[in-house]
Amino acid sequence: MIAIIDYGAGNLRSVEKALEFLGFKAKISAEPADILAADKIILPGVGAFGVCMDSIRAAGLDGCIREAIHNGKPFLGICLGLQLLFDSSEESPGSRGLSIFKGGNKKIPSAPGLKIPHMGWNSIAYDESCPIFRGLGKEPYMYFVHSYHIAPEDESAVCATTCYGAEIPVAVWRGNIFATQFHPEKSGDNGLKILKNFGSL
Repeated sequence: MIAIIDYGAGNLRSVEKALEFLGFKAKISAEPADILAADKIILPGVGAFGVCMDSIRAAGLDGCIREAIHNGKPFLGICLGLQLLFDSSEESPGSRGLSIFKGGNKKIPSAPGLKIPHMGWNSIAYDESCPIFRGLGKEPYMYFVHSYHIAPEDESAVCATTCYGAEIPVAVWRGNIFATQFHPEKSGDNGLKILKNFGSL
């Protein structure tokens, strides 16, 4: 079973529907016991960094997320679910993230003709050895909605980038931890391939 973490925000149902379409059993839950009992975990996310972290802590989910990751369960963060894995964000000064990865989140640099938030389809360049990208073609297009991007201290964790005014990191991978800035559940066949790869780990 794949647990989809419910902390009161996010496009949870669309992630659940995509997984069910692929034949995986999924459960949306805010219960730490469900998350710790799951085979795999997905942390979707939309909204503000600080507000979402407050909700996660209020529900007692921060500790079980760290425990599940430490226990080696495959984990996938999506959009804000990627950003929350870091220490901090310029979006919410003073708010502490999950600190699974060292580093923060920075505002996408403004440039003439560049719209922020970054909303729409962009191609990615990715590490072909990353298991969730297995079988994708060259520079596949993915769907994005974000105003901030990750800035990891350890750049070796970055497994995908996109170009939006400048090259920015949009996915990380370390061991059992995967996370993407783009939305696989909204990215057509390429996104479904990523979810299938994750569900099949």
